[in-house]
This record gives sequence, C-alpha cells and structure tokens, in this order.
Amino acid sequence: QGLKKSLFNCPVFGVQGRGRYAVLNLGAVEKAAGHYIQEQLYHIPTTFEEIVEHRKKFLTDYQNKAYASRYEKLVLHTKGIDQNLKREELSLAVAKYYAKLLAIKDEYEVARLFTDGTFMKDLHHQFEGPIKLKFSLAPPLFAQRDPSTGELKKKMYGPWMMHGFRLLSKFKGLRGTVLDIFSYTKDRKQERSLIKEYEKRIAYLLERVTPQNYDLAVALAALPEHIRGYGHVKDRHLQDVKANEAALLAQFKETVKMAQLT
Repeated sequence: QGLKKSLFNCPVFGVQGRGRYAVLNLGAVEKAAGHYIQEQLYHIPTTFEEIVEHRKKFLTDYQNKAYASRYEKLVLHTKGIDQNLKREELSLAVAKYYAKLLAIKDEYEVARLFTDGTFMKDLHHQFEGPIKLKFSLAPPLFAQRDPSTGELKKKMYGPWMMHGFRLLSKFKGLRGTVLDIFSYTKDRKQERSLIKEYEKRIAYLLERVTPQNYDLAVALAALPEHIRGYGHVKDRHLQDVKANEAALLAQFKETVKMAQLT
C-alpha cells in the first residue's frame, strides 16, 4: 500500500505510469486517486472579500501586520471608488495584483517557504523513507556569472542549506531596511520601484476614472499579471508590460483630456 501511494503521488510516475498500474489493479488506483484528491482540495478565494482576507494573511506572514495594512488601505480605497461607479472589476484587479507586487519572492521569502513546514510535509506526502535534499541556487551576492550569457550560474548545495534557510527566514524584518544586504541588488531595487510606481499609478487612475475610461483603468491595474519569471526572463516580460502600459496610459489620458474639453 505504501508503494502504491508513493507511485501515485510521485510526479515522475506521471499519468502514463498510473494508467499502466491501473491495468494491473484498477481498484487500487481509484482508491489512491480518491484519497489524493480529498487531501489536495482547498478553497480558492474568488470574491473580493475572500481575496483581500487571503492576501492580508499572506502578507502578514510574509512581513508583518503593518505591511498587510498598507495593502488593505489602497484596496479598500479602490473599493470605495468602485461602489460609486457600481462596478467591481477595478477593485478586484488591485486586490490581486497589488499583493503580487508586494510579495516579492526574495531571499527571505524563499527561506520562509522552505522552512515553514509545508515544503517538507508535501515531500513526505509524495515520497516514503529518508529524504536527502539538494538545492540548485544562484545566490546573487556570491554566484559567478556565465561569461557567455552574463547570467548567474547555479551551484548545487547540500542538505545543510535548510539550516541556512531557517536562520535567514528569521531576519525578514530587515527586508527593505539599510541593513538588508540583498536590497542593494538590481533585482530588489527594481521590484521595490515597481511597487511605488503601481501605487502612484492607481492613485492617478482613481482620481480620474469614469464610466468611459473604466475598462482602461482595469487593464492598467491588471498589468502585473504579466510580470513573470526571474532574471532575464522577468526583464523580457517587464519590457512588454511597460510597452503595454505606455499605450494604455496614453489612451486613458486622452479620455481625461476629452472629458475636460466637453
């Protein structure tokens, strides 16, 4: 039974492997599938209230209550504007994508996610017996750059890195302060800049949004959805987002100008 559970849950086993095992013992696969689905089910927040509460909790764990309150303040302000316009799309977009920008997956967050218990619980759910971990990392302060691509080269680190992660996760309070040694890297500076730009952009939109330019405001608020990946991948996506932002903002400003002339 333990072997069957390991085979079913192991990502390497895959759909084809499960199919082959079903030929031998269909009942066992159906039973394992039922248990697996029940264990993996969780509620996905969809309403505005659910999304805000979910993100507030996450941002509190990520940093602290003050950080979560910063998020809530802008989101609730947007909700008030939406209520006046009898719409909800803009406040939903801000609730989702402002949180995404605030929750930078930096070194402290990676360390927290590895050591909060969820990661190891999932591993033991999928595999049986002793687990030996190795981490492929490219620490920005220590990693060497590939002379051909200019990108940081990853290096393998042993199980001892979990001790380093536990220690690092305790210093998340330094995030963004002068004592945060990671905050001086290009990526961290860029990410903090994106947060401030988004806050200014939303404030600008909320002062000028009307039924006529509402959809443009929603599109602008949702642009962080397309900022994905890390390093050069993220840079490429960010270039596309900036181009789209410039085009949408030009259209939005034109509607404001036309409204002022009428």
